[in-house]
Amino acid sequence: MMLIALQVMAAMPLSANAQSAGSTAPATTTPIKHVIVIIGENRTFDHVFATYKPKEGETVNNLLSEGIVKANGKPGPNYSLSAQFSALDNTTSGTGSYSNSPQSKSIYGTLPPALAGGPIKPTVAGPAPFTTLKVARLADTGLASGYEPYLLTGATGITGGKLDTRITGAATLKEGVYQLSGSNMPYDAYTASPVHRFFQMWQQTDCNADYATKENASGCLNDLFPWVETSVGTGSNGAAQTKGFTNTSTGEGSAAMGFYNMAQGDAPYFRELADKYTISDNFHQSVMGGTGANHIMFGFADAIWYSNGAGQALVPPSNQIENPDPQPTTNNYYDQDGYGGGSYVDCQDIGQPGVPAVTNYLQSLKRPVSPNCDKGHYYLVNNYNPGYNGDGTLASAYSPFTIPPTSVKSIGDSLIAKNVPFKYFGENWDLYVTDPTESNSFDEYCNICNPFQYETSIMGTQATREQYIADTTQLYEDIDTGNLPPVSIVKPSGFNDGHPASSKLDLYEGFVKKIVNQVKANPTLWADTAIFVTFDEGGGYYDSGYIQPVDFFGDGTRIPLIIVSKYTEGGHVSHEYGDHVSLIKFIEKNWGLSPITTRSRDNLPNPTQKANNPYVPTNSPAIGDLVDNFSFSTK
Repeated sequence: MMLIALQVMAAMPLSANAQSAGSTAPATTTPIKHVIVIIGENRTFDHVFATYKPKEGETVNNLLSEGIVKANGKPGPNYSLSAQFSALDNTTSGTGSYSNSPQSKSIYGTLPPALAGGPIKPTVAGPAPFTTLKVARLADTGLASGYEPYLLTGATGITGGKLDTRITGAATLKEGVYQLSGSNMPYDAYTASPVHRFFQMWQQTDCNADYATKENASGCLNDLFPWVETSVGTGSNGAAQTKGFTNTSTGEGSAAMGFYNMAQGDAPYFRELADKYTISDNFHQSVMGGTGANHIMFGFADAIWYSNGAGQALVPPSNQIENPDPQPTTNNYYDQDGYGGGSYVDCQDIGQPGVPAVTNYLQSLKRPVSPNCDKGHYYLVNNYNPGYNGDGTLASAYSPFTIPPTSVKSIGDSLIAKNVPFKYFGENWDLYVTDPTESNSFDEYCNICNPFQYETSIMGTQATREQYIADTTQLYEDIDTGNLPPVSIVKPSGFNDGHPASSKLDLYEGFVKKIVNQVKANPTLWADTAIFVTFDEGGGYYDSGYIQPVDFFGDGTRIPLIIVSKYTEGGHVSHEYGDHVSLIKFIEKNWGLSPITTRSRDNLPNPTQKANNPYVPTNSPAIGDLVDNFSFSTK
């Protein structure tokens, strides 16, 4: 999930909270005076809410409602809707190019095997799982009472990349989804993490205008997840494919097709919140791909690009430019892609690798979609270090895989301009400031998750860093004292973010519960607060929901969104189409802010959706502002 700068730097001490609820922020357009956005990691809606049943009178679109699975997790009458295919990218002759929708497909008789991932056994001092509760409590103070023991449990006992014998029938899986949890695989267990990079996800979702229908206007079939996992995985930074390559060589297998079963007790706290408050079954990750790009889109409502650090677009080093064209004689093994390699794309240039496939698809839709890419700009589409270390020093001096500081405006700049106090609360921030390489095993701060760490306007001076970025320890103090800023963005550490293989979903539940309980314990704060609980992206897991293309970068698969507020009580399931930028649109509407820039995604209109097909915007591309999820007149 994280890329870290390569040298420890000294840091300046952080001050106490510099922004308070007493600041003279403009009046809000709703009774909501405080917004808290909590962002976890890497789970799709179906992966978490596969078998969720809402209250009577509400409908939800998930694996259970579609008849893909039964409440017991077994295949349902429409199981074939989740069927997955292998493909040939017609490049075995060495002459082919990347396709986001390969045409030579064959349905799997048996999926590639499910493989294990995550810690094999507990450790003494981290990362989790830990050997003792004393060490666990020293390392992690971000969980609700009763969740700390989960820091000791869930080790796989299986070498990563080997057959996951905890999963029933791991070597003989049917052609579609399967339940992760079972008699040998408790909900509280570490599991493998599927690939979730930009060009891989375009292939996983298999979007093609020829497949479009009235019910599925984008033509995304979501049927190539295991094939992408096993044919390329995360790539290898331009290195040649290994000899003897098989469907287990990437170490992923069919991890993408696993789901949890709420009907059998999985994800109990998220189910409790869904039953009492409001969820969306039509909320999406805003970028195809992973953590960094999605947090950037959340913060900027746009992608950011390679520059000289002073606003001038430049061409990045050649080994940092994505090239998803398959290597000669391979089936879909990219020329240049990986966790430390290519991550920039000039998506305005139709001659760049990978660009024609996505752009031609967007332009061939019944309602053509603009890629929204500026000439000569190489946009970041995957995970790179932000331009700054926590102490404000430049990260580029210590790692070549660092995007230069950006001058693109963020929602933070908009809030500052209108005198609306805000703060980004990153768990372990205080420790990270003095330990940017995370050599301390307790330091699990996510540097690529903080959108403001990419921009000069926030990171350029000590005063602005201290004013707008803090540790979650400050968040807890601010909630207790009623000193919370109007807008709070909260990111758990790698211990608690729920990322598969490195964390667990129950730990993210515990992180969220701590904040929700603390807010509700302060009646004054609870009276005017909305807590948005979501994820950065689907993590490469399968999802059956509709995907709306809004530009070159996305949208991607559905992710959970839970809205916790006294104004969202009732167990409602919203079908309004939205993505991460919908959270920005809510903030803008609530405080009377204009869109961040003339090209940012928050300029898109709210969707119009017909009752007979409530998931597909008829005015695409369009994303909602979430305001209609609240019932203000009845409180």
